Amino acid sequence: MSAELIDHLFLPAFGEASQSVLGDSAVLPAPGGRLAFSTDSFVVRPMFFPGGNIGDLAVNGTVNDLAMSGATPLYLSTSFILEEGTPLREIGMIATSMGRAASTAGVRLVTGDTKVVDSGRGDGVFVNTAGIGVVAEGVDVRPDRATLGDVVIVSGYIGVHGVAIMSVREGLDFGATIESDSAPLNGLVAAMLATGADLHVLRDPTRGGLATSLNEIARASKVGIRIIEADVPVSDVVADACSLLGLDPLYVANEGKLVAFVAPGDAEVVLESMRGHPFGTDAVVIGQCIDAHPGMVAARTGLGAERVVDLPIGEQLPRIC
Repeated sequence: MSAELIDHLFLPAFGEASQSVLGDSAVLPAPGGRLAFSTDSFVVRPMFFPGGNIGDLAVNGTVNDLAMSGATPLYLSTSFILEEGTPLREIGMIATSMGRAASTAGVRLVTGDTKVVDSGRGDGVFVNTAGIGVVAEGVDVRPDRATLGDVVIVSGYIGVHGVAIMSVREGLDFGATIESDSAPLNGLVAAMLATGADLHVLRDPTRGGLATSLNEIARASKVGIRIIEADVPVSDVVADACSLLGLDPLYVANEGKLVAFVAPGDAEVVLESMRGHPFGTDAVVIGQCIDAHPGMVAARTGLGAERVVDLPIGEQLPRIC
C-alpha cells in the first residue's frame, strides 16, 4: 500500500521534480564526487523495546539507508516531535541513545529541530532524521542492477526486530527474550566493498520484511528471483512466535540485516567478508536471479514445489519503525 501511494499519488504530484530511481537513498552529483542523501521518520510503538529504543533505531535506520547505496555515512540531522506531557527523563534517554548510536556508527548529528504538539495529538516522541554520505568512485549500487545469475545473500537471521516489538506491545512471552537486531550496517558494507567485488544491489529489509525488499528489487531490475525457503535463516524463537501469531517470517521487519545481490564469481569472497564482520557472522546464500517469471519472487519449498512470494497487501506489524 505504501508503494501504491508513492507510485500513484506522490510521484505524479511531484512530476519532473521527483527522483526516478527509488532506492533507500538518492545518489546525487556533487563537486569532486557523489553524495548519498536520505530521510526517514520513526514512529515506533512502544518507544522503548528489548535491544533499543526509538533514538538508536532512528540513527541506525538512516545510517543503513545511506549504506545501502554504497555510501559512507557522515552527517545526520534529527528533528523531534514531542507530545506535551512526555516525561523529560524519557526524552533524555532517547537523545542519549541517539548520541551513543551516532558515535558507534561514526557519524555526527549536526543540525535539528524540535516541535511540541498538544497532549493527545501525538504519541510520546516521533523522530525524523536525514543523512548525508559520500559514494566512492566506481561504486554503483542500485535496486535496478540485479542481473540474471546474481546470487542473493542475506546477512543473518530475519524477523527479529518485528517479533521483538510485538512481544513488548502485546505483552507476549515466547519463552525467551527477543531483542531487536537494530544495528549500523555501514561497517559491514565497507567490508564487502573492500573485497573489490561489484555489489549490484543492497537493501535493508525493514517494513514488509525480506519478501517486500526482494519484490521491489525484482520489479526494478525486471528479473525473476528464486529463493530456497529452507536456506532462509530464521531462529527457532522467531519461527515459534510467527507460528503462534500466524505471521510469515519473510514479511516481518528487520532493522539490522541486509540482502545483497552479487555476481556468482564474487559471491564467495563477499560471503567470506560478511562472515568476518560482527553483523554478518550468519550470512548465507538464499537464492539467485533467474530468467523465469521476471519481476516476481518465488520460493522453493521443502517439498520441492514453488510458491509465489508476493507483496503484502498491508503491514503485518504496524509501527515497527
